[in-house]
Amino acid sequence: MKSKIKSLWAAFAVVSIASTAHADVNTPYSMYGYGIMGERATSMQRQMGGVGYAMQSGRQINVMNPASYASIDSLTFLWDMGANMNMQWSRDNSGKTHGYGGGLDYVTMEFPLSKFMGMSIGMVPLTQVGYSFGDEIKYGARQNQGTGGITEAYAGLSGKVGGFSVGVNVSYDFGTIQNDVYATTLAGTQSLFEQIMRIRDWNIVAGVQYRQPLNKYNSITLGATYSPKKSFHGDTWLTIQDLGSQNLASDALPDTIAQSNMKGKYYSPQTFGVGLAYTHEKVHRIVVEADFTLQQWSKAPFSSLKDEAGQIVFQGMKFSDRQKIAIGGEYVHNVRGSYLERMPWRLGAFYTDDYLKIDGNRMKEYGVSLGTGFTAPGGKTMINFGLGWMHRQTAPVSLLSENYFNITLGVNFNEVWFFKRKIN
Repeated sequence: MKSKIKSLWAAFAVVSIASTAHADVNTPYSMYGYGIMGERATSMQRQMGGVGYAMQSGRQINVMNPASYASIDSLTFLWDMGANMNMQWSRDNSGKTHGYGGGLDYVTMEFPLSKFMGMSIGMVPLTQVGYSFGDEIKYGARQNQGTGGITEAYAGLSGKVGGFSVGVNVSYDFGTIQNDVYATTLAGTQSLFEQIMRIRDWNIVAGVQYRQPLNKYNSITLGATYSPKKSFHGDTWLTIQDLGSQNLASDALPDTIAQSNMKGKYYSPQTFGVGLAYTHEKVHRIVVEADFTLQQWSKAPFSSLKDEAGQIVFQGMKFSDRQKIAIGGEYVHNVRGSYLERMPWRLGAFYTDDYLKIDGNRMKEYGVSLGTGFTAPGGKTMINFGLGWMHRQTAPVSLLSENYFNITLGVNFNEVWFFKRKIN
C-alpha cells in the first residue's frame, strides 16, 4: 500500500510540474490567434495519426473521448506522461532556416471507481505559441517574439451500460500568451510593443462510445464527442515602452494604451468529433480507426483592441472552420507470444485545414507517423516511442513552408491496485 501511495504522490508531483512546463514550438504561424492547436492525444495515439474518438483500451489512457475511461480494468491504475522533440526546416522568400523544439508535453492519470465506472485527471496542451524572427522596416528594424499558450487541467468521469459508454471532462483552462515587437530606429533607440492575453477559463467535453461485437473475435466501435462554443474569460492588453538606446537605457515604465476583458469578445469554438474503429483479436491483434474533427472557428469572434479614443491599436482576426481527418492502426503479431511477438506496431496519417486565415490564405498541415511500444520487464508498464513527419504551409499563396521531423516518447505506467491477496 505504501508503494501505491508513493506512486500516486509521484504522479501528482509530475502533474504539478506539467502546469508550468510544456513542449516548445518554433513557428511564426503561432503569432496569430491563440497559436498552434493541440490534440489531447497521447504518444501512442500520435503514432497512429492522432486518432482516439472510438478508441477503447484498458491499458492506455484516451483523453480525446472521456467515454473511454470506463474501459479500464477494475484492478488497474494508469498514469501516462509524454515528451517530444522536433527538428524544423523552413523556407520563405528570404531563404531557408532551421530550428529545434520540444519538452514535456502532457501528464494524465486514470483509475477505476467501480466495475462499470472510471475516472481520469491530468494536463494537456490546448494551444502553443513560440517564435522569434526579425526583418527590416522603414527607418529601422523590427524583431518579433512570442511565448506561451493555453493548458487544460481536466477531471473526467465515465460509466458504461452494455455496449454504451458515456463520459464528460470538466477542465480549467489557463495560460498567458505574450506577443512582443521590438522596433529599433536607425539612430539605435528601441521601443517595445507588447500584447498579452491572460486566460483563466473553464470548459466541458462530453463523449459517447458504442461497441458492437461482430463475432467472437471481431468488433466495431463508434465514438463521438461534443464541446460547446463559449466565451473565453480573462484579460488582454497592449503596452508600449521606451527601452532607450544601446548607450543609455531608459527607465520608463510600460504605458498601457489599450485593455479589455475577454468575456463576450473572444470565444472558443463549438467542436464535434466522430470516429469509427475496427478491432480483431484472436492470435493477432489488429486495430484500425478513422476520425473526423470539426471546430467551428468561423463563428468564434476574436475582437480588436481599441484605445480610449476608440481607435484600433491591435487588429482582430477572422478564423476559418478547422477540419481534420486522421487514420491509424495498430498490429500485434501474437498477443500471448514472446516479447518481440507481443510488441505493438503502429502507423498513421492525418490532414488538417487549420483555423488560421492569414491575408486570405488558409493554413494546412499533413503528416505521417509510426511507432512501437516496449514493455518493461516484469510488468505491464509500456514505453511508447514514435517518429513522425509533418508539413505545414498556407494556400493558395505559400507564405512560409515548414517541414518537421518529430520524435515522441511516452511512458505509460500500469500498476495493479485494489487487489486483495489471500492469506493462507
